[in-house]
Amino acid sequence: MGRPHEGKRALVTGGGRGIGAAIARRLASDGAHVTLTYVGSSRDADRVVRGIQSAGGQARAVEAYARQVGASAAAVAAVADDLGGLDILVSNAGVNVSKPIADLTDDDYAAVFDINVRANFEIMRAASTVMKKGGRIIAITATIANDYFAPGLALYGASKAAVNGLVQGWSRDLGPKGITVNAIVPGPIDTDMNPDHSWLAHRLKKRVPLGRYGQPDEIASLASFLSSEEAGFITGARIVVDGGMTA
Repeated sequence: MGRPHEGKRALVTGGGRGIGAAIARRLASDGAHVTLTYVGSSRDADRVVRGIQSAGGQARAVEAYARQVGASAAAVAAVADDLGGLDILVSNAGVNVSKPIADLTDDDYAAVFDINVRANFEIMRAASTVMKKGGRIIAITATIANDYFAPGLALYGASKAAVNGLVQGWSRDLGPKGITVNAIVPGPIDTDMNPDHSWLAHRLKKRVPLGRYGQPDEIASLASFLSSEEAGFITGARIVVDGGMTA
């Protein structure tokens, strides 16, 4: 059985760690030539790239600060120019600012919405202009968009809800071009930003019927499926992966 993404060109934002790194590794193992973005230090991204290459896959890392206007579109252009096109986009980069409402600043608002919403708008728009029939766009959002389980999460939740809206609307816009647009909506996933041994994890696990945190590879497997030809009739979907927490 051949690899489902053999010869495809993929871009994964925020691919240096956590969910993004798992998705980059999975797409590469399934045959895609993966470009992953990072911001600041290249150490984590380089580690992911070396791991993919040592396993026989194709990958590279490019720096792209999502808050900088034009950076996300430039990453798309770099893949399209260097590899001759783009087949898969996984928009994963994001940021969270968690504070009481009285402590939030205008810059907090701008940072969250610049990175989580405007950059998603920018990169999905850019991808749609270079993708051909069969293209796949996937946004990584969060259950917090509809499930505010703790105070201080309003900005993050609102930004992810906005991305869900873009996914639903653009699935209609891009459907006639044969491009699918979907959202993966993770609940509690074990990453360095949200480890499964924190005080919050102990609280959240009580709400999860499966009684545990999810693993990044469990998000990556879904991302790979949604990127495949088998998922060609799935678009405009928000697929929740939270162990039943919001069921």
